[in-house]
Amino acid sequence: MVMIFAGGHISGAHYNPAVTLGVWIRGACTTREAGFYLVAQAIGAIVAALAAGFLLGHGSPAASTATAAQVILAEALGTFALVYTVLNVATAPATAGNSFYGLAIGFTVFAQAVAVGKVSGGAFNPAVAIGVAVLGLANGANLWIYWLSEFLAAAVAAVVFLVVNQEKLRESSVASSDDSAQDQTHQPVRAV
Repeated sequence: MVMIFAGGHISGAHYNPAVTLGVWIRGACTTREAGFYLVAQAIGAIVAALAAGFLLGHGSPAASTATAAQVILAEALGTFALVYTVLNVATAPATAGNSFYGLAIGFTVFAQAVAVGKVSGGAFNPAVAIGVAVLGLANGANLWIYWLSEFLAAAVAAVVFLVVNQEKLRESSVASSDDSAQDQTHQPVRAV
């Protein structure tokens, strides 16, 4: 939660490839920006995992009784909730200028981790899945389970957001095109 507030004004707090995908589908970042974010997120996950391994040592994979289908559903539900929350609190015109986006996003991750963390590990972030595999806490061959569920859930969350907010987004774009004729400054996207 703290890092969302800390990095929001710099990068939009793009720490999660699934969130970046949702923000890109929503149209709140360019393809080029999304590509750079995805590369940086993967590199960050690997560096963080190596640092954690150096400081704390490598662990052994936790025993899990969950099936692949259970993990996919748990990660999909958690990631959908996270991406849908991010899109609504950090990119929707109706919440522009709010100061609670970090709390809403952080508490969404917390609530989902409590709800389904025992089933899937509560990653909700493909970069976290990479880091966990680098640390040896999960089998790298199973990364597809996380990537499939998280990216698919992010895409669905973005489409649902666009459908639900269709009229509001259209009104906002009309208003912003009227404003842009008066104000040519580039306004950064809020944290996502």
